Amino acid sequence: MEYQKTDIEGVYLLKPKVFGDARGYFVETWKQSDFDEHVGKVTFIQDNESKSSRGVLRGLHYQKGEWSQAKLVRVIKGRVLDVAVDIRKDSPTFGKHVMAELSDENKYQLFIPRCFAHGFLVLSDEAIFTYKVDNVYAPQAEAGIRWNDPELGIEWPIDPAEVLTSEKDLKQPLLKDAWLF
Repeated sequence: MEYQKTDIEGVYLLKPKVFGDARGYFVETWKQSDFDEHVGKVTFIQDNESKSSRGVLRGLHYQKGEWSQAKLVRVIKGRVLDVAVDIRKDSPTFGKHVMAELSDENKYQLFIPRCFAHGFLVLSDEAIFTYKVDNVYAPQAEAGIRWNDPELGIEWPIDPAEVLTSEKDLKQPLLKDAWLF
């Protein structure tokens, strides 16, 4: 596994070694000791999975305070554009984001530390998205930022009229009004 640092401290793009032949392929997607050595100690306690169709945009989500979650995300089927936004108000990269295309072909994963907002846009007809988290889901701590906040400068490769998102995500606050770390 190659652990590639991104432009934001703490966010890593993981590029696994894929061994393929006429039968198919084999890939190691997670190894605690390697992760600890390259990224740091994170104890993942739960795996989650979602299925979405083209144009679905989920996010930008996070949990507040002690309920914050680190995530290791990947795509099992399809292709997504994954985004992590630094919402640590004292960070030199506050309000900046990292984008990565994750797919069943490249097998890339993105590690998003605590104190970041996260979202993704489905680029393929269908996507199955899975992720590990290091903290439990706490509905009372749910928070988010509007996916199309101009201050974030995220260039989503889709006509905004074609985005499919939840009613809740449409009503998320702008970064300037959001709960921050």
